[in-house]
Amino acid sequence: MAPSRTQRRTELAAFLRSRRARITPADVGMPPGLRRRTPGLRREEVAQLAGVGVTWYTWLEQGRPINASVQVLDAVARVLQFDTTEREHLYQLAGIPFVRDPASDEEVVGKEVQAILDALDPLPAGVYNARYDVQATNATYRILWPMTSLVPRRERNVLYKLFTIPDCCSTFVNSREELPWMVAQLRRSYGRHVGEPAWERFVAMLVEESPRFAQLWASGDVAAPGSRVKVYRHATVGLINMASNSLSIDGMAEHRIVVYTPVAEEDRAQIERLRAIADPVVGCALHGRPLSVALAAKAGTGERTAGSPAPAPGPAPQPAR
Repeated sequence: MAPSRTQRRTELAAFLRSRRARITPADVGMPPGLRRRTPGLRREEVAQLAGVGVTWYTWLEQGRPINASVQVLDAVARVLQFDTTEREHLYQLAGIPFVRDPASDEEVVGKEVQAILDALDPLPAGVYNARYDVQATNATYRILWPMTSLVPRRERNVLYKLFTIPDCCSTFVNSREELPWMVAQLRRSYGRHVGEPAWERFVAMLVEESPRFAQLWASGDVAAPGSRVKVYRHATVGLINMASNSLSIDGMAEHRIVVYTPVAEEDRAQIERLRAIADPVVGCALHGRPLSVALAAKAGTGERTAGSPAPAPGPAPQPAR
């Protein structure tokens, strides 16, 4: 049975008190002072350093039924010098979704899952979460779709790329059939995250920036994952037909390995031709440029891409899928 709100508040209060007791004034650059009976920081010191009211913080430590925002929890976690695991625990006790900010693919999926992706090569394969953030990839995936796999993690989101690049730069040939299905899948997942800030910001951003997405979202359609045939056109080698299949991952809720399998031998040969090109073109015949140039320009200009706009993920033009 899930813990009640009262149980969570009681545990939250005890957790904060125990963490406060281990932080000394010296740890936060404060003088020790005289007649200090508290083994760690005082409540008023935590409140002052976190920029919150003393009464509010006292009530939080007493387990009273008050609401804590993400910003306030982050400030308290900073003062009490929480690591990532402690911050996640704090969020869970406060009833607020927590999103890790990993530095590498392995930190997201683990060595075992990354090894599976690498073993699937030359089949393109990646790990997506329920919001179509790209969490990890293998070498062929990175060759086919570099601008959702070779950019900073906050910029990797398939849907934003697909809905915000110019039509001429899209490599997704059968997008008219596939995009409605992908949005319907997103809405099905959204049902488990209604009200969560990250999801609400993401959907609102797509609705604002893409009239096509807004139209599909307003339809209210939902769909479950399934095998699909997707057709791509690469500026260098031409058409590639691939079947996509999703595999669940033990211990990673709402994540899946998506594997793209060539439909015919010609499609497999097309992928091999693309893999043999040292610096493939990214984009359409009119706007395309070598991958090395596109990445260098992005790094030098701070070009906004998926995930970087406030308040939620967003990308730079690229060949879509």
